[in-house]
Amino acid sequence: MVGWGLRNLIDLDGGLLEVARVLKPGARLAILDVATPVREPMRALYLFYFERVLPQVGRFISRHRTAYNWLPESTRVFPQPAELSRRVVAAGFEGVGYRLFLGGVTALHVGTRAG
Repeated sequence: MVGWGLRNLIDLDGGLLEVARVLKPGARLAILDVATPVREPMRALYLFYFERVLPQVGRFISRHRTAYNWLPESTRVFPQPAELSRRVVAAGFEGVGYRLFLGGVTALHVGTRAG
């Protein structure tokens, strides 16, 4: 199980291959991470909040002027759910699927280690 962590990997595909290597055949994988809503107006609201509001709140709370600057960028470059599912399959998992939550802001991916 991985929660909010895969987008921090330098090599996402290498990380997925390593997960497949260490899991036994038949083991289940669950990934909870960010997604960007595709439908308006949720997409526009989300992007405004994530790119304008959240960094300001992070700076205010942490009292660090660059706090949370990385978060919108890490989300922007993280694969969208269909692409992440394709990469999980390529890493050696089967029965891969995902479900969106919070209007498409998060996605839960599940799959089974092939073997």
